[in-house]
Amino acid sequence: MADSTADEMTETAVTLRRELKELLTENFYDGGDRGDSEDGSFVDLKTIDEAIRVLTCLKEVESKNPESDNSSSSSTVEVPEEFKCLISKDIMIKPVLIASGETFEERYISQYLQYERICPKTKELLSNCIWTPNHLVDELITQWCQLNNYDRPKPSDVTVTELFPNDINSLLDRISSPSSLEDQEDAARELRNQTKKFVSVRYFFVAQVADSITRLLSPLSALGNAVVSNPELQENLVTTLFNISVVDQHKYEIARHPLVIPLLGNSLFQGTAETRRNSAATLRSLALFDSNRYMMADSEALKDLIRVIGNGDNSVTLEAGSAIMYLCFEQRNMKKAISAGFIQALTKEIKAERNVADLLPFLVSLSTSSLAVEKMQDLGFIDDLFKILRKPSCSVTGKNALEIVYNMGMLPTNDRYKDSKRLELINEEENKYGTFLKIAKEGSDREARIAQSILQWHKSFGTGKKPIC
Repeated sequence: MADSTADEMTETAVTLRRELKELLTENFYDGGDRGDSEDGSFVDLKTIDEAIRVLTCLKEVESKNPESDNSSSSSTVEVPEEFKCLISKDIMIKPVLIASGETFEERYISQYLQYERICPKTKELLSNCIWTPNHLVDELITQWCQLNNYDRPKPSDVTVTELFPNDINSLLDRISSPSSLEDQEDAARELRNQTKKFVSVRYFFVAQVADSITRLLSPLSALGNAVVSNPELQENLVTTLFNISVVDQHKYEIARHPLVIPLLGNSLFQGTAETRRNSAATLRSLALFDSNRYMMADSEALKDLIRVIGNGDNSVTLEAGSAIMYLCFEQRNMKKAISAGFIQALTKEIKAERNVADLLPFLVSLSTSSLAVEKMQDLGFIDDLFKILRKPSCSVTGKNALEIVYNMGMLPTNDRYKDSKRLELINEEENKYGTFLKIAKEGSDREARIAQSILQWHKSFGTGKKPIC
């Protein structure tokens, strides 16, 4: 009986936590009935009251749950992502709102806005660089900390020391010409933290420090394949490179440094999971810059990114896929990626039912290319799309599979036989399973329109007429 009660209380606590998360996400991020406070900040009293109600219920449930650990502390409690600053990744002490409606820690966003007019989260251009206290979020964090016995730091407890060019030079000297391995690792760790937290440090690093990239990466270059003997050092240096790569003004110079692309390619397959993920993320960041795309596609980076898909964890696969898609904004690069095996890598993952929802959007974009359509047909991928459409795991997955089928039926290639064969396969699918008639009746408006177009192909297929798209 006690076990049953404990299970019920645990389930109730999980439900309340989920409700709190939804409340935070839907209300103070997406907006709501907000009123202005005297100092001009936004305060949503309904949201505060509802969140406090949920927090109070949660506290009561957990206090009665014999399995609940009432001695939770800051070292064991996981802070909700909604309460962390996107820049610092730490719990917010003085949350403030900026023009985009997003909330950040004051000391980090104020420093960021000295150099940027782009919202760190939404990437939209800010109408102004003013910030105001977010009392709603501050109150919710206070309530959560009380519920979880979490020691929230006070502004006076936090000392943030920002590095300047001479300080960066000193750290790079300790990294490239270390007095000891321990000192080298400490310097690498400090530089990683500084480039994560301070926009100015990321600017200074390339613009005002001589040979900064060479000195940063020289330990990895010297170690070669033996870099696996010091995974923490590799992770810190690769992550620092990622941090500085987000500055648009420096993407061109970073990508063309002779050490960068080869070392990132090697790090896709060596080191910690975070090293591999951040290597792919750095290549994605560099591929965002138009002028880097041809150079990167002509290097080994493209082949390395394709090769790592499916060979790392999910986050590495998605970062690598995103990097390649940015390269594919150039038609020449798209052809190169398809010829190098990008379609095979993606379809292999989807056939194995891995990352289906995340990888299908890549194929939607690629399916506007006749070369990609032909490659997917050669791989028999249309049958996998039919299986998804018969029983989609989610509505978005079904919508993406439908769009690919539509593009495969609509887009002509240089092989008339293959064009006819694709329509024949679509016709057989409809005759056997009624897949598209079902979507036309039950799908969203857009899905119904696409399905109706496919049904028109089906109707005209037996007449030998060319489908009207």
